[in-house]
Amino acid sequence: MKTSDSIKEIATALAKAQAVMAGAKKDATNPHFRSRYADLASVWEACRSPLATNGISVIQMTEPSDKDEIIVDTRLMHTSGEWIEGRLTLPVSKADAQGYGSALTYARRYGLSAAVGIAPEDDDGNAAAAAKPDYSKHTARQVAVDELEAQTPEEQAFLREKAIEIIAVHESKGDVFAFVETQHFDTEQKLALWSLLPSNVRSAIKRARAPNGLASQP
Repeated sequence: MKTSDSIKEIATALAKAQAVMAGAKKDATNPHFRSRYADLASVWEACRSPLATNGISVIQMTEPSDKDEIIVDTRLMHTSGEWIEGRLTLPVSKADAQGYGSALTYARRYGLSAAVGIAPEDDDGNAAAAAKPDYSKHTARQVAVDELEAQTPEEQAFLREKAIEIIAVHESKGDVFAFVETQHFDTEQKLALWSLLPSNVRSAIKRARAPNGLASQP
């Protein structure tokens, strides 16, 4: 993270903005399944007014790279002239215009969310918890296997393909956790996918700086 010499004014303004920010609504659908997530427009909708009201604007810019990756710098700027900036780098799944465009959108969304402290609303969290099977007597590894077996054959095939892609990213020294985050897996998919990954890949994900998602699996 980079900042101006002083961040007193912008820190105060950002605290006020965050006090009234709501979560980003999950109004987009994963094309692979029916899981929903908060897209870039939803994140902007959640933070635009609170930031503007408190004198904060946002600029997101890209940097060139000689690798198959997208680099996005997100800068929060205050009317006082103070600023805070962070950088996010994401791998490109396919080196064409669509692949770079998709990665750019992901990077902008994650960079903005992280910079302003936005999290998606979990509208269906209670319903999902109520419907979840009782795994209390299973080992952590068995829970992941059970979740995979609970998926439909089509879903299992999709997750196996994704496991192969994740392993390939790891073997090419890529950012495995960042790649996983671009896929918008829901909790059940992440748990099922965990059972398909070799121990060295799971260890790499666990070491990633990530409080949620696959990195928190057994």
